[in-house]
Amino acid sequence: MSRLRVHISTSLDGYVAGPRPTLEHPLGEGGEALHEWAFALTAVRELHGMQGGSTNASTPVLQEELGNVGAEIMGRGKFGPPGGGPWGEDPWRGWWGDDPPFHKPVFVLTHHPREPLTLSDTTFTFVTDGIESALEQARQAARGKDVSVGGGADVIDQYLAAGLVDQLELHVVPVLLGGGARLLEAVGPGPRLEQLRVVDAPGVTHLTYRVVS
Repeated sequence: MSRLRVHISTSLDGYVAGPRPTLEHPLGEGGEALHEWAFALTAVRELHGMQGGSTNASTPVLQEELGNVGAEIMGRGKFGPPGGGPWGEDPWRGWWGDDPPFHKPVFVLTHHPREPLTLSDTTFTFVTDGIESALEQARQAARGKDVSVGGGADVIDQYLAAGLVDQLELHVVPVLLGGGARLLEAVGPGPRLEQLRVVDAPGVTHLTYRVVS
């Protein structure tokens, strides 16, 4: 069976987004700093249709993160817009324009029903009946490949607390946000982690764990 993998950038004090997100600052105040290490890489810039960038110790980590993933699950907070709520007559189409960087099926957890949205080669399916249903649909769509959980913190915590995550990778960035969306706050003492590797790279430390219980 395919694995469920979590990959996310976090501040040193445990936040995956800063406080007070807005349309201009979807990751909250200071949250963009969590991803500067990634957007410096050629591999990430190419996904977003940009040129330039560099190659460093983060490159093989990112390539492994993207490899063998056939579908992604995300929360409404990551898909947006800030504040959530009903979709309305002109529903939000995500942060990524008409050519999202996912290139695979994406399943969005939400309380508000909506028809699937296809943009380029990415179809967003909106799931209203819980994390297990989203995982089942994602695994079917992944066709034997792994499924990733892209955020936010609440969705990752739910999957960890339910014992459904196989691998957890944290990209720890040396910044302090002091508030926002905090990872692992609602998980509790249940999951047991086995450290697989530590990779030190410019602006980030990559910590990879296998979830063993």
